[in-house]
Amino acid sequence: QVQLVEAGGGAVQAGGSLRLSCAASGSFFRINGINAMGWYRQAPGNQRELVAHITSGGRRNYADSVKGRFTNSRDDTNMFLQMNSLKSEDTAVYYCKAEASWGEVYWGQGTQVTVSS
Repeated sequence: QVQLVEAGGGAVQAGGSLRLSCAASGSFFRINGINAMGWYRQAPGNQRELVAHITSGGRRNYADSVKGRFTNSRDDTNMFLQMNSLKSEDTAVYYCKAEASWGEVYWGQGTQVTVSS
């Protein structure tokens, strides 16, 4: 089993910044079996959507709405999302996701980001 714990959410004014983190824990074998990781978000009444995705090789993809403002990075057991120039439409619960080489997918519990205009 792999556990993911997000942190760093909070309330900020538009134009501000936040840095989210996602810490992965579990057996050594399972942690090293994680391939891609990603950040997703879900606003009230909306479906969960991809924000940023990063492979074990460092290849990154971003949603068009966050390109140029958000930066995704990771090391062996952590993933980070630096969010700059935040907008009210970035308000959502942000979730961390890990995709294992054996096919399982793991989700964190989510962290709330609230941006006030």
